[in-house]
Amino acid sequence: MPAPRHFPLLAWIAAAPGQALAAVLLLHAAVWTILPTLLYPNLPLDLIEALVYGREWQLGYDKLPPLPWWLVEIVYRLIGHDSAYYLLAQVAVVTALWLVWLTALPLVGPIGALVSVLIVDGLHYLNYTAAKFNHDVIQLPFWALAGFAFHRALRGGWIGHWLLLGVAIGMALWAKYFVVVLAAPLALFILFDREARKSLATVGPYVAAAAALITAAPHIVWLVQNDLLPFTYAEHRALPSRGLIDHVWHPLQFGIGQAIFLIPSLLIALPLFVLRRPGAVAKLGVDAFDRRIVDCLAFGPVVTVLAMSAISGRSTVAMWGYPLWLFLGFWMVLFARHVLDESRLARVLIIWPVVFGCLALAFIVNYAVLPNYDHRYRAVLFPGSDLGRELSQRYRAATGRPITYVIGSMWDGGNVAHYAPDHPRVLIDGKPERAPWIDLANLRTKGALVVWTAGDLNAVPPGLRTIAADAAVQPPFQLRYLRGDSSLNVGWAILHPRPSYAAESLKPPT
Repeated sequence: MPAPRHFPLLAWIAAAPGQALAAVLLLHAAVWTILPTLLYPNLPLDLIEALVYGREWQLGYDKLPPLPWWLVEIVYRLIGHDSAYYLLAQVAVVTALWLVWLTALPLVGPIGALVSVLIVDGLHYLNYTAAKFNHDVIQLPFWALAGFAFHRALRGGWIGHWLLLGVAIGMALWAKYFVVVLAAPLALFILFDREARKSLATVGPYVAAAAALITAAPHIVWLVQNDLLPFTYAEHRALPSRGLIDHVWHPLQFGIGQAIFLIPSLLIALPLFVLRRPGAVAKLGVDAFDRRIVDCLAFGPVVTVLAMSAISGRSTVAMWGYPLWLFLGFWMVLFARHVLDESRLARVLIIWPVVFGCLALAFIVNYAVLPNYDHRYRAVLFPGSDLGRELSQRYRAATGRPITYVIGSMWDGGNVAHYAPDHPRVLIDGKPERAPWIDLANLRTKGALVVWTAGDLNAVPPGLRTIAADAAVQPPFQLRYLRGDSSLNVGWAILHPRPSYAAESLKPPT
């Protein structure tokens, strides 16, 4: 790239693109840690859920793999402040973006690699939505690491890169089962690409497969021992086909949604494809094999999702798009083939902060302004801290004891567990099968709080009566949401302690 003459910022970026990347990632992490810290007075559902599950340190749970829940619990024990969870999310995001940079660097140079990152940073998945740390967010660095290692392993053949690929795939399974749509196209590429297939004559692919299996083995064993329990949740999320039309509509619906989400990234990338000048074709150190690898990384997973939906007819979930586009910016820089001259880079550097700022502004408006007007439910405005404090005080006043267990929904019980000073354990939905780590005899011996926020506030909900049918219902009360003018109606009851021998009555009939 010619040295920019007129803009000091461009000159600095041209001279030190690595430092520019560090500045971008630092800005990204700072903004998207500060905004939710300031505007989320209550933790979102995914983090409440993480705190309920993570403290139990299980190898598996009834919904999803355990890794993000373990990480949240570690952060809770080390730091204990809600802002740390938002920083954790940004650590995952910026690590993924840094790995995209490393992957692109030898092929498109430092400026091209920087632009690759700026393009993908336009995705709301990596900023606005990533504030809520969950399984979608934590899979990002492992997908990016797999892409980095995959390219390096096929181009260099170093056994360390194959090992790294296997570990990345294995860890991605601990993050989310969605890793199958990454692993499948990578495996097929090795099998069917004429150059990649040569690697099958080496130990590399087999080392990668072994590393992936060894890394994921403890959780795989747990899955087998528990009859693949979490896949029941997955079945519920992806509804089955209702007929032939769903085999067309569901993948089309997913594709349309992803195309809309990509608009900000496409705007950032637009300067790569305009201002075409004769003779301005970039001379990149890229051959056809490199391009095919990048094609696979950029589009293999999304094609796999569309194919699976088309074949099964099952519905798709928009949030599945989180990791699918990590290498799209890299692909665009390769595909454009034009020199990133001063004019193109200047336009990218104008559009990216505009997109970044618009996403931040939308976040501020949604959580600081609109709640006063639209009255729409937002979980992060739930009065969880007031609920936990109020119930703790009332329970202690009535019983003289702290809350040891809370029986309720994941949301109601989880908020009490996090915000009450007693930090009780949660019997999720009053169902022992959802929380097999809870000792029912101990629960009955120590007593429990029962809480609900819907239905008849003067009677224990039917779903909780298996465990708490004889709980003593207390007078309901009302709390204000943390922004806006909505109120929360709270029903609660006390399951008084019984002698340990009476705990047998709690066991569900066989």
